[in-house]
Amino acid sequence: MLPPIEKMDASLSTLTVCEKLSLSTNCIEKIANLNGLKNLKILSLGRNNIKNLNGLEAVGDSLEELWISYNSIEKLKGIHVLKKLKVLLMSNNQVKDWGEFNKLQELPVLMELVFVGNPLEEKHSAEGDWQDRVTKSLKTLKKLDGTPIIKNDEEEED
Repeated sequence: MLPPIEKMDASLSTLTVCEKLSLSTNCIEKIANLNGLKNLKILSLGRNNIKNLNGLEAVGDSLEELWISYNSIEKLKGIHVLKKLKVLLMSNNQVKDWGEFNKLQELPVLMELVFVGNPLEEKHSAEGDWQDRVTKSLKTLKKLDGTPIIKNDEEEED
């Protein structure tokens, strides 16, 4: 869209029956004004200028998928409010350390994660221990970076 959307303004709160909101490829810097979107299941904010996950509280009880790849997110503070989140697509962001990554453990039903292109993933993929570390950390995960996770029986008994 030209001109690109620069902010999520109050008019969004009128979309009360909206289940999927796509605002990808814009110039949005922060997540805001989701208060009225009580039915929102999918929020697509890829390719913006978002730096943090503040502002998701309003959709914490309904959001099932967050598509937020190609932004500038370094910290995952605020992700814990998304109690129904099953799919998190957040490739090509700036997450660098396990302390931040481990906040994803607070998502009780997370099944699919795409994290390619974050400094943390790049470092550990190069070292060869990325998938092992992630699957030990996130027990509910079924798919990582597009690949199904195959657990053997021993792991499932832990």
